[in-house]
Amino acid sequence: MTLLLSHLVFLALSVLSILSPSSAHSYHDNAYPGDSHQVPLTNPSTNDRTPDPLTDPNQAIFNAASVGVDISQEPWSSKYGPQHDLGFSGPLSFSHLEYRRCLEDASMPFDIGIIGFPFDTKTSYRPGARFGPFAIRSGSRRQMSGSGRGWTLAWGSSPYAQGSNVLDCGDVPLSPYDNSKALDQMEAAYDTLLSRPAPVHSGTDGKERYREHTKQFALDGKEHPRIVTLGGDHTIVLPILRSLNKIYGPISVIHFDAHLDTWPPMGTTTQESVNHGSFFAVAAEEGLLTNTSVHAGIRCKMIGFDDIQHDSTVGFQVITTDDIDDYGVKKVVEKMRQRIGDKPVYLSLDIDVVDPGLAPATGTPEVGGWTTREVKRILRGLTGLNFVGADIVEVAPAYDHADITGIAAADIVHDFLSMMLLDEPPRPHVGPFEEGEEL
Repeated sequence: MTLLLSHLVFLALSVLSILSPSSAHSYHDNAYPGDSHQVPLTNPSTNDRTPDPLTDPNQAIFNAASVGVDISQEPWSSKYGPQHDLGFSGPLSFSHLEYRRCLEDASMPFDIGIIGFPFDTKTSYRPGARFGPFAIRSGSRRQMSGSGRGWTLAWGSSPYAQGSNVLDCGDVPLSPYDNSKALDQMEAAYDTLLSRPAPVHSGTDGKERYREHTKQFALDGKEHPRIVTLGGDHTIVLPILRSLNKIYGPISVIHFDAHLDTWPPMGTTTQESVNHGSFFAVAAEEGLLTNTSVHAGIRCKMIGFDDIQHDSTVGFQVITTDDIDDYGVKKVVEKMRQRIGDKPVYLSLDIDVVDPGLAPATGTPEVGGWTTREVKRILRGLTGLNFVGADIVEVAPAYDHADITGIAAADIVHDFLSMMLLDEPPRPHVGPFEEGEEL
């Protein structure tokens, strides 16, 4: 009888624990990540929120200053100094930049914000690009923005020494179940970051260190931050263009890709017709694009020349992969710059523009692509155009080896920053050569 009563008491306590408010809190904390509205800790008798010592600084379990700890005199600090991060250590942000969850934290203004769109449920072949933002940040670890090691011979400068605030804004918590909701979440997130006030910069000598980049094109006449987005499959560009349209109206696009991504929307539902191969056609139908956009690196197989003719109605001019062999890098850059002119332009780079021998981790690989060096050369040549944003997409690290795609993508983002901040392309390296000898 005693054993039976013990079992009954244990069962009753178990039922009460399941029905208690604390259990409900635990359930919601582990609910689907797209729903950020979680049940807070509450006191059931007063319905007041109970402070959480892990998140509330006023409830800190231990405060060094309050107990008289002098960190400078402790063994580590007195012997080795600050606890700085190494290239392979520390929290994961792009190039060890300052990190904020910018959608809920507006405490740090930025000129260029880096945001992740972990989304891959609109792909036609291999998924996995939802892990792209992580892979790109991981590939950037050796860049060490805070250590002053951003200067390169190719650029002759560092993007972190241009007097601008570059901030890693984290990832947007996108629904992995509802594509329509996810696209709306992306647009809302981009709207939020674009609406933040851009900081004004000057050096200690009073000289301006950062010039206005977007004010002259903005419909409201204000300077707006610029966003570099880490994808994610290429569909993420549609909500980005919708957001940019609210600030700038129709814009031009420079599109690095093996594929056109302008195929006519098809399918029996609205959501089926929007995917990573049709989003530019949808954008054109919505009036988001000018008629002066350009592809770079096209080499995919098509149904026929009709695909190219339709592509021109979307507003694009085509530069193929082979054009770089027939005309050279300088002529490719020249034609791209002529096409864009002085209009506001958005740059979108699918990592599959690079040959899969050099960047295998992507969803729809196409052989015969440009080398990473050729892509980087072209990006330098585009410096000084009126960029209002940029992205890199379709990095799917499950298909990578030795992280080479993530490292390549991170280095391209590093080039994006310099390209967006400098006024003109860098001069060729001279060294043992003389100016004017370059090809």
